[in-house]
Amino acid sequence: MRPALDPAVPISASAAEPTHPCVRCGAPVPLEDALCERCNPLGLPQPASTQAHGTIFLAIALSVLGLAILGRLAVSGVGPFGGQVTGVAAEAPGLRVSIVVHNDGTSGGATTCRVFDPSEPGIGPDSAYLLSPRVPAGGSVTFSGVVTSLGPTVKPLAADCR
Repeated sequence: MRPALDPAVPISASAAEPTHPCVRCGAPVPLEDALCERCNPLGLPQPASTQAHGTIFLAIALSVLGLAILGRLAVSGVGPFGGQVTGVAAEAPGLRVSIVVHNDGTSGGATTCRVFDPSEPGIGPDSAYLLSPRVPAGGSVTFSGVVTSLGPTVKPLAADCR
């Protein structure tokens, strides 16, 4: 074991080897050691770096799992949603689209509706997205919004609310 370094005594840059702080007190110790002589006076085996990294990985994994469970509980019972365009009118600079959204779930929530031209295949760049207001469980809400990406010409539109 190397002699302990006193954190109050400066070390010249030329004689210094790479160090990191002691995990307990913060004194500089060589990279292969975790504890300084003051914190480990008996020279007991030091914790391995795999121990520290394993503990950190476990904490991160448990945190992600906990957040996933909380997220699932927060949205359980919301939806599925159904949406239908009830009106399209010209309004500068695009179209005002009215949509009725129905929530078939057991909890209230909001959804995002994709408004598109049903005559064009696939999900193309000519789609617009509108966020609905909160829809109560088993209820319906009608709302409207102006979309500009579909042009100013009135045409039949469809909505897909998920």
